[in-house]
Amino acid sequence: MMTRLRFSLPLFAAFFAGATLASGALAQNYPNRPVTFVVPFAPGGLTDVPARVVAAMMQEKIGQNIIIENKTGGSGVVGATYAVRAAPDGYTLLANSLADAQNLHYVPVPYSPVDDFSQIGWIVDGPPLVLIIDAKLPYKSLAELIADAKANPNKISFGTSGAASSPAMALAQLNAAAKTEIVGVPYRGSGEAARAVAGSAIQGVFTFYSQAKPLSDAGQVRALAVASPKRIATWSEVPTFEELGHKIDFRGFVGLAAPAKTPKPIVEYLNKQLNAVVQSDAFKTRMAELGMTVPADNTPEKYDAFIRREIERQREIAKLSGQQPPVPQR
Repeated sequence: MMTRLRFSLPLFAAFFAGATLASGALAQNYPNRPVTFVVPFAPGGLTDVPARVVAAMMQEKIGQNIIIENKTGGSGVVGATYAVRAAPDGYTLLANSLADAQNLHYVPVPYSPVDDFSQIGWIVDGPPLVLIIDAKLPYKSLAELIADAKANPNKISFGTSGAASSPAMALAQLNAAAKTEIVGVPYRGSGEAARAVAGSAIQGVFTFYSQAKPLSDAGQVRALAVASPKRIATWSEVPTFEELGHKIDFRGFVGLAAPAKTPKPIVEYLNKQLNAVVQSDAFKTRMAELGMTVPADNTPEKYDAFIRREIERQREIAKLSGQQPPVPQR
């Protein structure tokens, strides 16, 4: 046995050296053809828009076209499954998001959003959810809304987008923090729910900045609080939940990831080009209009650590709604 091992070591070394050289050559020649960004949601959404903007600006820097491919379904699972099965060569990347941290706790997912991907970095942080109510209601503050909700359990209804949606989870956080019993009413999306609030069909909803701000500017809804540690720069008059005594932090995010085993030099190259775009004033200004920001220290390692923390945080939020963890499909 020892003799066989001794003779096999040079073969193993040669194989390892060959694999390393091949990987190095791949990274050195990268990219030499178009790159695809897989977006697991529909065009025009909160994942799609930042991905499209960064792709348009980033392709000028890498000297190759970047193609956006929307593969929708399963709350993002369909697109992510497609991306994780792609060759780890840097030519198929995933625009991942908050859904990747949430899905694990609500639906069976056939991959790990961290172990099966090499994280490249943030595209944007946010937008945060904003609690809006029908402008015709008498509540002028979050405290007034909570006081009435406590005095009259099940009287107030908020729109959600189903059990696995951000509005539903934020409502579960509010009910737990304020000890209220606000009822969730499912809609097909937070935009539809926001319009229902504006039309007085329901009392309120947690929705995103881009859906809430126009309705507020039109006088149809009233914004009571923002679910982020800081106020939104372009809507600074709306306080945060934390300022009002409730630790509710619910923000989206969008980033870029490659299939696991993508060569490290390619990941580092993509991170460098990504940062050249997202740290630019032109990109930041465009994203600020959507209530989104860009983290200053944007490395693959920090983005990976962030997603791992967010998965655990979303696990605790899921428990508030009594959600039972799904059986993994890996």
